[in-house]
Amino acid sequence: MISAGTRNHFALDLGLDRENPAACLDALTDGVEQRIDLGIIGDRTFVNNASFGAYAEVVRSPAYRDDKRGTTLQILPDLLTGHTGPTLAVRAGAVTVTGPQAVLVSNNAYEMSVIAGLGHRARLDAEMLGVVVVTVNSAMRAVGLLGGGGVMVLTADEAVVDADVPEIPVGIDGETVMVPTPVRCAIRPRTLRVRVPRDRPGVRPPKPRIDWAALRALASLRSAPTGAEPKEMPV
Repeated sequence: MISAGTRNHFALDLGLDRENPAACLDALTDGVEQRIDLGIIGDRTFVNNASFGAYAEVVRSPAYRDDKRGTTLQILPDLLTGHTGPTLAVRAGAVTVTGPQAVLVSNNAYEMSVIAGLGHRARLDAEMLGVVVVTVNSAMRAVGLLGGGGVMVLTADEAVVDADVPEIPVGIDGETVMVPTPVRCAIRPRTLRVRVPRDRPGVRPPKPRIDWAALRALASLRSAPTGAEPKEMPV
């Protein structure tokens, strides 16, 4: 595999050098084969994730490809609280959730320091989908969820997302398409064969922690009634 994509999230999870795609050519002379899982959504496949609701709207943003992390943190809280799209329902294994504003189904589970797939996946061969379900009712709650608190995080070999409309937009590996409901996502264990260099830089260290206190303060100002004086935040 050559790490020559836009943001190379899949390459990152494989431990490839995203800054030097030419280094991937070492796989031809000193490479190893990895057997990894593949996500299935309807009659399509995905290697990263499928996003629904507010998540799908984030993917549609022109800025998303250049700055996945920044774009998500900037617009997701407003999308969660102002989401006016179809009413969703998701079933993952034995768990069913009705009315979430956002659902993310990934090929293996992301690290959950954040909720938008902004971290990385420690494994790509665990034979399970990662499922993140978000339900909020205020901007303050939305930012709180961005820090990881209160988010429903599941794993399952199948996830079904339904809606009160015949088709919904779904972000499949960064491309938004209309998909008939109900939408069935499944995992195909170790189906994809990938040849990678024996020596790889590995997964990068986690990015610096986000100042959640500052984001919550911003959310409280967003949700304050018009004309109301903002309360002083404790120092």
